[in-house]
Amino acid sequence: MTTKTVNYTTEQTARMVADYQAGTSVEMLAETFGKTVRSVVAKLSREKVYVAKAYKTKSGDTPIKKDVHADFIGEMLGLTEADTESLTKANKVALAKIADFIKAEKTL
Repeated sequence: MTTKTVNYTTEQTARMVADYQAGTSVEMLAETFGKTVRSVVAKLSREKVYVAKAYKTKSGDTPIKKDVHADFIGEMLGLTEADTESLTKANKVALAKIADFIKAEKTL
């Protein structure tokens, strides 16, 4: 019978969770415990405390998916589901500009 190798002791896990919740970065924890960042993220995820960083665009905004723009345009213009779905093949910037135009017209 093989014995399972333990990567983190109970004490290490408790300290890691406490430090992470206190604001210590995953990179710092990896260095402290001599583990990879990926290993620390996996352990914190198993402990249900890891929160992934939210992706931001270069301008610092939360990105909006093309589907959201297409659904909005389709709803505002009364398009069928098939027509709305075909909009998602369009350029994201163009969809965003159309959606913004419709929103601006709607408020007039």
